[in-house]
Formats: sequence, C-alpha cells, structure tokens
Amino acid sequence: MTARLDILAEGYAHDRVASTVVLIRDERAVIVVDPGMAAHRDVILDPLSAHGVDPSDVSDVVFSHHHPDHTLNAALFPEARFHDHWAIYKGDVWTDRLAEGFELSPSVHLMQTPGHTLEDVTTLVRTEDGLVACTHLWWSAEGPERDPLAVDQALLERSRVRLLALGVSMVIPGHGGAFHPS
Repeated sequence: MTARLDILAEGYAHDRVASTVVLIRDERAVIVVDPGMAAHRDVILDPLSAHGVDPSDVSDVVFSHHHPDHTLNAALFPEARFHDHWAIYKGDVWTDRLAEGFELSPSVHLMQTPGHTLEDVTTLVRTEDGLVACTHLWWSAEGPERDPLAVDQALLERSRVRLLALGVSMVIPGHGGAFHPS
C-alpha cells in the first residue's frame, strides 16, 4: 500500500511567511501537515475542496514544530487528532507518546528530526514514487544551507544525514516547493 500526497499550498519565507501545507490520504486516514500561516484560510481550504476533502474529513494534523507559521490554521480541522513531537491531542484528551516511529497509517510514519527546534518532527510518506519527507530540515530547495533560526545547526545537520540515509526520493520543505535531494 502507498499513500497519495498533494501539496495544498506552497510556502515561502521572505518579507511575508507561510508554511507549505500538505494533504496525505492513506486508506481511511486523511492527514494535513503544517496548516500554518497563509494569506487567507481559503489558500488551504480551496485546494482541499478541489481534492474532494471537507475539513471535517481530516482525521489527523501533524505539526512539524510549534512555530505559528506551521500551526496557526489548526482549528480549520474540528474532528482531527493533532500530533507533535511528544503527544496526540483530541478535544480535551492529551495522550503522551514520542513521535519517533509513530504510525498514523500504514504508509505514514513520524520521525523526530531536531535541529530547527529541539521538537521538530518529519512526516514520512511511502508513495508510489518512493519515500517523501515533509520536514523543516530545509526551508526550501534554494536554502538557506544554514538555518538562521536553528537552535542547534550541528544537530540539524545530523538529522538531515539520518533522514537522507532512508533513501528519501522527495523532500517537501517547510517553506517551499518539493525537491529531489542530491
């Protein structure tokens, strides 16, 4: 089995900032990664609708980390479970669990990838085109090579090496379009 992945909104970080927002469908799971800042909520909702998904259909939302540019529009998904580096949240229930290796669906797993923050999480998605990583280990394909906000650049670089060792075929970075790692 493999998942279907679509980019709902391609992020950017210049004089304005928005996160890259991803939709993943795998069996019964409907997952949104990083529903953060956008010029308007329709930047997320319109492409979601074009893919035939209602916000109430979203079963899970993953935060790569807790900066507002990656979390701000979480409330658009009223029925979802929310995932971060150490727990799952739904309604008023907080369930402790580490993200490392957590399976959201048969083709979607989480991996702890600290560096940008100590709590960063990468969403790994097995697709028919290979393994895709939704991650903030890179801002975009264009850089910057050194993360200007990293809490630990050396740790970030070790997380990059660990991730790439998995044979990732595509990276969907925090603030840009998908790219093939070299």
